[in-house]
Amino acid sequence: MTQNVYVAGVGMIPFAKPGASAHYDEMGAKAISAALEDAGVAFGDVQQAYAGYVYGDSTCGQTALYRVGMTGIPVVNVNNNCATGSSALFLAHQAVKSGMVDCALAFGFEEMQPGALKSNWDDRPRAMEKFIAIADDLIPDAGQPGAIRMFAGAGQAHMKMYGTTLETFAKIRAKASQHAARNPLAIFRKVVTPEDVLAAPVVWEGVLTRLMACPPTCGAAAAIVVSEAFARRHGLRTDVLIAGQALTTDGPGLFDKPTMIDLVGFGMTQSASQRVYEQAGIGPDDIDVIELHDCFAQNELLTYEGLGLCKQGEGAKLVEDGDNTYGGRWVVNPSGGLLSKGHPLGATGLAQCYELVHQLRGTAGERQVQGAKVALQHNLGLGGACVVTAYKKAA
Repeated sequence: MTQNVYVAGVGMIPFAKPGASAHYDEMGAKAISAALEDAGVAFGDVQQAYAGYVYGDSTCGQTALYRVGMTGIPVVNVNNNCATGSSALFLAHQAVKSGMVDCALAFGFEEMQPGALKSNWDDRPRAMEKFIAIADDLIPDAGQPGAIRMFAGAGQAHMKMYGTTLETFAKIRAKASQHAARNPLAIFRKVVTPEDVLAAPVVWEGVLTRLMACPPTCGAAAAIVVSEAFARRHGLRTDVLIAGQALTTDGPGLFDKPTMIDLVGFGMTQSASQRVYEQAGIGPDDIDVIELHDCFAQNELLTYEGLGLCKQGEGAKLVEDGDNTYGGRWVVNPSGGLLSKGHPLGATGLAQCYELVHQLRGTAGERQVQGAKVALQHNLGLGGACVVTAYKKAA
């Protein structure tokens, strides 16, 4: 038996630079409390909780949750790289949809350290060891660390394959800043032009400037998901329906002569989005607003193509036509995205949920996408995991 699942409440705190935030447990508790208040749900009514974070010891989820209440419910701690927040939401949604529970909490937080992402373990095989070895073979002279080599390298591959220019990526970053200027929860709200982006310090000559990459930030977000029966019994809102959701991992052919674009999850995005379109009975043309994983401006363009908004190789045209912003075909990352909010790994996917719920409610203020009825969320983690979620405005 399956049942409709609604997002009854969402909560989010403003993100902050590393060292400028409260500790993870306080941030998580604030986001949870905000989601409970938004939903009008008492903590005692929550039957299961899923906590997403990457950098922390085991049971950090309980540590944050116990600041809100201690009712003995199951708490599952989730770590799925940058897709962690949406993976927690996936599990909460699955629990309610299957009928196991009627009210579940998904929350995510991250207390990040400054600088590039790194592993805390050097005495065992790295989780992405094979990915890194292949990237070394594909771009042996890159000289770039971790995520920069992967995502900027994928952007470089797109440039070589399809003639995409650095100016196109600069326009994506400038668009993000224009959207963020309308979002009081975005940490970087200064509007920049494509020229500003190109003039920023060079990280990889001809491939990436500093403004094209999202920075690490600290923060937390949460969502309450409920069954229709539970919502009716408690008088909760049922205006945002989770119409489809999929979590995918890398396919068996990934390591068979991959390109850099393959290595950064393009296939996972394609697979997850197709499953969600089928579940929700929609296609790309039905979507009004999108929050996607723009950890780098390059990945935003790749994701246009992975989600089927355009054909492969036509992402630059979508940008040039203005179909990724207000007045165009889709509004992509009205929140300003990761490029403007930063990327607290465990919180990112639930922050995307927060934005889209407000868009469908019509409560997004100056960044409201008028008449939004269908929203799509994309959250990606290398190694790998990809979560795509479709939301519909319900009666």
